[in-house]
Amino acid sequence: MLSLVRKRIFQLVIVVFILSIFTFGLIKLAPGDPVMSILNADEMMVTEADQAKLRSELGFDQPVYVQYGKWMYGLFKLDLGTSYMSGKPVWNEMMERLPITFQLTTGVLLVMVSISLPLGIISARFPRKWPDQISRLLALIGASIPSFWLGLMLIYLFALKLQILPSNGMGSFAQMILPCFTLGFSLAAVYARLIRAGLIESFSKDYIQAGRARGVKEWRILWFHAFRAALLPVITVFGLSMGSLLGGAVVIENIFSWPGLGNMAVDAIFNRDYPVIQGYVLLTGVFVVVVNLLVDLSYYLIDPRIKQGKEGSN
Repeated sequence: MLSLVRKRIFQLVIVVFILSIFTFGLIKLAPGDPVMSILNADEMMVTEADQAKLRSELGFDQPVYVQYGKWMYGLFKLDLGTSYMSGKPVWNEMMERLPITFQLTTGVLLVMVSISLPLGIISARFPRKWPDQISRLLALIGASIPSFWLGLMLIYLFALKLQILPSNGMGSFAQMILPCFTLGFSLAAVYARLIRAGLIESFSKDYIQAGRARGVKEWRILWFHAFRAALLPVITVFGLSMGSLLGGAVVIENIFSWPGLGNMAVDAIFNRDYPVIQGYVLLTGVFVVVVNLLVDLSYYLIDPRIKQGKEGSN
């Protein structure tokens, strides 16, 4: 396990380095001039002297490799620069928004589990019967509807027509219902199918049949044997879908005016606030790698055969 952790930490360093190169390079190739955006945002009379002064203050008059070197040096000190729009350190701004995004993603994951787990279990327990047909139909609907369209429809129905739920903002439980359900329902469709397929395969195994023959209770077979084996592909897909979850959170945050990292990133893109964009991309990459590390470590807890196989091969 220690070798796996060391390997993933090394991969994390490589990912951050590659992301830094691509992010910095693409930002430099992006159309538009951030200097003009900053000056226009302040509604100042733009002159060549103003542009030259601001360009010098931001370091844009230096060679690209010098700018990249200074940025990487600051990255090692957790200094991602200063936002062009707010004038605040990028790291501090992201740390202020990060708990807000985590609050949203936690609610999304709770909704996803609450929907996918019952649907997957019911489908596996009654394959090709009417509960299975209904569960698969709901999963198909969830996979087919774009999350942004579902969010807009929920706002129209529950906020405008029925007026029973707020459509934007955060701070109360009611304000979390629509955004969390919007993204959670879309994700639940994928995991409901995975749980169903994994449980059906587990129920066909010889050790499950042997347990039933010995009189083991059905709930114990489900939760302690079949479900445990079915979790492996689910957790694997969960690690791989972290990027999709964060990407969906960006859309949902903007639809429901949720002041998280995704909302901040979109504002930064429109305002050409390059330090914020670079910081967001790097933070997202680090988060995905860390989640996949935790997924790999969870294999040892869920399936002891993996640990035994590693020990046997040594």
